[in-house]
Amino acid sequence: MSDSQLVADSGWCGTGLDGGVASRTSQEIVSSGLITRLNAVTAMVKRLVPDGLWELFQRAVPAAPVRPQGGGRRRYGDRQVLAAIVFVATTGCTWRQLPPGFGPSGPTAHRHFTEWSQARVWGKLHRLVLDELGARGGLDWSRCAIDSVNMRALKGGPDGPESRRSRQEGIEDPPDHGADRSALSIGISAANTHDSQGLEPMVRGIPPIRSRRGPRRRRPAKLHGDKGYDFDWLRTWLRSRSITPRIARRGIESSQRLGRHRWTVERTVAWLSGCHRLHRRYERKAEHFLAFAGIAAALICYRRLTA
Repeated sequence: MSDSQLVADSGWCGTGLDGGVASRTSQEIVSSGLITRLNAVTAMVKRLVPDGLWELFQRAVPAAPVRPQGGGRRRYGDRQVLAAIVFVATTGCTWRQLPPGFGPSGPTAHRHFTEWSQARVWGKLHRLVLDELGARGGLDWSRCAIDSVNMRALKGGPDGPESRRSRQEGIEDPPDHGADRSALSIGISAANTHDSQGLEPMVRGIPPIRSRRGPRRRRPAKLHGDKGYDFDWLRTWLRSRSITPRIARRGIESSQRLGRHRWTVERTVAWLSGCHRLHRRYERKAEHFLAFAGIAAALICYRRLTA
């Protein structure tokens, strides 16, 4: 058989190391390309959704709905959909810009995101990650810090189209000086809401978190805040809940420094900004924007589990 016949029959030919002719069929080449692509997709999904995070997510997500009449298209795997949602949250791309390599399309991923947001999956996931941190002794309840940040709302804030900005507020724990921090409670409100109006909901929103020893905890020993929380009624309310207020006083503390402990919440806000979907609010529904904030908080806390 001549070399030209080899090319016609096999589709590919080449010279081996021993001087002989090696051949591969076109079907083998296509199969090899598919395997390489599947391996790349699997690696990307595992990078965005590690095994530990996936195990926690399975405990938070509700069971998939079943069609009583049967039939229908096969449902995409939840891990692939979760990886697509994390990709949108971290990169800030739109749902239609989602790369096709994940498997589910942009509308499919958005539909799952809406269903899971209505089921409060992201808040449950955040709480499960905090439970794991608390069980390992990774949370120091001796002091916490609170702060807020404003961001632009392109499609209107919580008060409607006339409110063009949105406020994000949260509480985080600073363990020892210089260590990593974790967001304990996070929420959103209209931009024209004063900081003092958000302290009480944020403190009440801290979930009961497991401890290494003893019962669950949800109250820090001290709470640090800036001058936006400098009100006597807030100090009285915190003391009634056995929380020592450490709030900067107007006209006494300097505004040029953040102090030994309050700077940590500023860094946590910067970490939240690492989730590019939070740079600007594109969502019309407040619960969707809060869901992305919950995803970012869960990812930040999970980072400490693997540190």
